[in-house]
Amino acid sequence: MPKRMRREAELEVMDEPRAARAYAASDFSDVNQAFVDALLRLVGPLRSARALDLGTGPGDIPIRIALARPRWRVTAVDASALMLRLARAAAKRSAVQDNITWLRADAKHTPLPPHRFDVLFSNSILHHITDVDAFWEELQRLAKPRAFVLLRDLARPASRAAARRIVAKYGRCGPKLMQRDYYHSLLASYTVAEVRRQVARHALNTLRVKRITDRHLDVFGRLP
Repeated sequence: MPKRMRREAELEVMDEPRAARAYAASDFSDVNQAFVDALLRLVGPLRSARALDLGTGPGDIPIRIALARPRWRVTAVDASALMLRLARAAAKRSAVQDNITWLRADAKHTPLPPHRFDVLFSNSILHHITDVDAFWEELQRLAKPRAFVLLRDLARPASRAAARRIVAKYGRCGPKLMQRDYYHSLLASYTVAEVRRQVARHALNTLRVKRITDRHLDVFGRLP
């Protein structure tokens, strides 16, 4: 059996102006709404909450959450100043700027107080991170006991050829720059088995790790 492709790390912060603007201008409305729907199914009828988005990018997901759950207060973290400028402008256009606090910080080492958040979520941060233990430690530090967690990310294909097929299938409608970044993100992502080992190292045995599509995995559940 051929050996599975090893992970190839990529830059943690998307602050190249052309790449950041191309990402923000891309239409992720369907996948972002699917993520929000999955999160709201997980938490159920939780009318008020403090929620945390780690690696918010241009902010579309917390904006959608603020519109769906107006009594939630969302803190959205990203290390890229450009991404946060784009996110603030988008929140203002959607009239939810008072529901969301934007914070420039490393998701592995935030200045936020401990045990503050009822709901913690992220879409596509994990593949950017090499020091995953620091990330999981910070998530545990920030969460209240029994907090809800949903992380969705790419799952690394078995080979470069498989990664190219995924880009050809799902990324061809985007600009060449986005196709390039998508390919490198697939190479930088983790397998389901690797994420399960990460979760086990931090005794997060109440979280499930599941392959949900041919290119995505979810980590979800309540913390201990």
